[in-house]
Amino acid sequence: MAESKKEKFLEYKGKPLVRCDKTIYYGDMSDPYVICLNVLDHKDIEDLKVSGKVLIQLISTDPDVSPKEKIIKKSEKNGLFNALDLGAVWLERALKNNN
Repeated sequence: MAESKKEKFLEYKGKPLVRCDKTIYYGDMSDPYVICLNVLDHKDIEDLKVSGKVLIQLISTDPDVSPKEKIIKKSEKNGLFNALDLGAVWLERALKNNN
């Protein structure tokens, strides 16, 4: 009996979060937009690395768009939660306006 192995990603507000080193992608790549979060620096608090400045970018997933035009909106926030919260709002609005 073969079981289908579908990768399960960590989710935030129903959308997948995928991390690669200091970059986190939020959203479904099959949607027209995703959020890219780049951790620019971190602070060491005891044994933990806590993110400092985070660059937030709303990115188009359209393969026909040039890399320079893919970035729709960007900003910086202090802390990963603040960045992810703002990114979630941007993504929700962009996906709602796209329909």
